[in-house]
Amino acid sequence: MSEERTIGSIATAVIAIVALVLAGGALITSASTATSATATDPAPADDGADDDAADLPDQVEASLTEFAITPETIEVAEGGSLVVTNDGAAEHDLEVRGSGVATPMLDPGESYTLDLDGLEPGVYEVFCTVPGHESGGMIGGLVVGGADAGGDAPHDDHAADEIDWEALDQAMHDTILEFPAETEGRGNQRLEPEEVLDDGTKVFRLVAEIFDWERAPGDVVEGWGYNGQIPGPEIRVDVGDQVRVVVENDLPMGTDVHWHGVRVPNDQDGVAPLTQPLIEPGEEFTYEFTATEPAIGMYHPHHHGQKKLPNGMFGAFIVGDTPIPYGQEISGRAIPDQEDLDVAVEIPMILNDAGNIGLSLNGKSFPGTEPIVVEEGDWVVLHYYNEGLTHHPMHLHQFPQLVFAKDGFPLDSPQWEDTVDVAPGERYSVLIQATDPGVWVLHCHILTHAERDTGMFGMVTALIVE
Repeated sequence: MSEERTIGSIATAVIAIVALVLAGGALITSASTATSATATDPAPADDGADDDAADLPDQVEASLTEFAITPETIEVAEGGSLVVTNDGAAEHDLEVRGSGVATPMLDPGESYTLDLDGLEPGVYEVFCTVPGHESGGMIGGLVVGGADAGGDAPHDDHAADEIDWEALDQAMHDTILEFPAETEGRGNQRLEPEEVLDDGTKVFRLVAEIFDWERAPGDVVEGWGYNGQIPGPEIRVDVGDQVRVVVENDLPMGTDVHWHGVRVPNDQDGVAPLTQPLIEPGEEFTYEFTATEPAIGMYHPHHHGQKKLPNGMFGAFIVGDTPIPYGQEISGRAIPDQEDLDVAVEIPMILNDAGNIGLSLNGKSFPGTEPIVVEEGDWVVLHYYNEGLTHHPMHLHQFPQLVFAKDGFPLDSPQWEDTVDVAPGERYSVLIQATDPGVWVLHCHILTHAERDTGMFGMVTALIVE
């Protein structure tokens, strides 16, 4: 398997940008903006602002999902209330910006009645405070008291006049041309053993710590990770290896490490306090096990994982050879024999959508995501890992993806797909042949995970075929 190739040079970056411009028709999609909605059918327009206020309901229902607030513009009578329901799969809340009026953090399916009695008539902004969710689209308007409330109430009959369509086009154009943008820090660095003992045991060290992490150019957040990188370093061992991983805890809270998808003895499973004591701040814990079978696994904390994983504490743990279906013909497409198929690049691509890291690929948000750079005819292996809180359908333009393993297990019937839907905790391994030169976009096809009014962001990168 040849060495992994990345962007690595200014010349390649220039090629990527030029190709993006040439492929602009395939890449640039129209920015969509939802028109405002009210809790009741809008009354015919008239000149009586007081009539508008009188028609507003005292209580309005609002829904939170990944990643939207519905209705986008909420209109409610002065002194009214909102019944806010989390209809999504992750935790959300709703806050009226600058007012101190907010719901608590709501679990999926939970509702809360938010009293607006303290708000003066006016136009406000509401948003979800979970890092990354506002930028993903969880932002909207709140009108208290109608059109005479100290601001212009955005009604459907004139909302379109307020949209600067040219600015939306320009924002999309400008953000795309920033790709690939340089950022500090790179995750998924291969971790070599710090020593190999006389009996062959491979010893690795992971340091759980908090550090500044640049998600996108100029966008620096508090990252929680291992060894100063997000995702944490990639660990690869062979079947039969004796493995020792020393975990040093430099976090302000206790932690553990669960080896997701890797067979280990029960007392090494990493679920404190059930299978081990909690690794307290400043302490170390040593995991020891034999890598008994192939695995496309991952490692992450189990203790307060709802906080640590979204903030960046995850990494790839791979055991043995990748189970590529060499020599098979699948749906009329032939896969070469092993001696004829040289994989140019094999990448664990870890997906996230919440916490401080937010909507990202391998810890970065577009245009800070790293492109995959290969030559015409090269073969590529991607291992999609979902460490997020919702599913992500990963779509690659132009090239079919051969899904050959699920959660590390070889599939009896591999199949070609152009969109691979990955649920939380799942891993899908795909094989791609880069047959056509150009810049080909790879992105999550939940479009609010990739585009917003300020341009392209989040879960987008490109396969650049030279």
